Amino acid sequence: MGGEAVLIAAGGRSILLQIADPAIGHGVAGHSDFAARPLDRLRGTLTYVYAVTFGTEDEAAQATRQVNRAHGPVRGDGADGTPAYSAFTPELQLWVAATLYDSAVTMHELVYGPMEDEVADTVYREYASLGTALQVPPDLWPPDRAAFRAYWRRRLTELRTDATTRSVAVQLLHPRTGPVWLRLAMPLGRLLTVGLLPPEVHRLYNLPWTAASQRRFDRTVRLIAVVYPALPRRLRHWPKEHFLRALRASVKPGTSE
Repeated sequence: MGGEAVLIAAGGRSILLQIADPAIGHGVAGHSDFAARPLDRLRGTLTYVYAVTFGTEDEAAQATRQVNRAHGPVRGDGADGTPAYSAFTPELQLWVAATLYDSAVTMHELVYGPMEDEVADTVYREYASLGTALQVPPDLWPPDRAAFRAYWRRRLTELRTDATTRSVAVQLLHPRTGPVWLRLAMPLGRLLTVGLLPPEVHRLYNLPWTAASQRRFDRTVRLIAVVYPALPRRLRHWPKEHFLRALRASVKPGTSE
């Protein structure tokens, strides 16, 4: 499942869920220019996800080192009244991995329909590695899908936004930089991002959403569900192959960097 390009459409949902955790939101606001460089963040996230899920042990290790280097400066003691945070905090990494898993499953099931239990269990176990490859202890990841659903419901009640994190969300949804094609694609990106969010997270961000918005979202998803599965597999998996090739090309033979 994880190699399907259509899952990228849920990337914005993942990010807004992540930064609705106050510690992550303020960490991003204070230490990341991802809103100004959204493609760089997308590239880093996809490289990590594909390497850990589909790459060799060496490729997964290389991608993990890259993420750890990026996380190094992301910390704060909360002295200015913002939440204390560190990008290496296992509970925060668990939430990030959880948003990637839940967003991927949500998008996949909109396109392909519900997965059989055996397949869903396998996918769940595979996504656990996105956290455990970093600093999430294996016993911190919920042991099964039922436990994950309970964890997910609890975490949704704990999410909060403020002016800082809402500003980051606006920058993400309305980028002022980036290639022309990205800005042209953003109306569709905003529609999918907001439409995929849980309703309670809509309210946290004060995102506009009307009955007409819902109808546009429903029509768009129906169209994707018809067109996307009919594409050749090589196209549907092109991003996975592209980012894995780029990772391999970035490492000189005989080195670990």
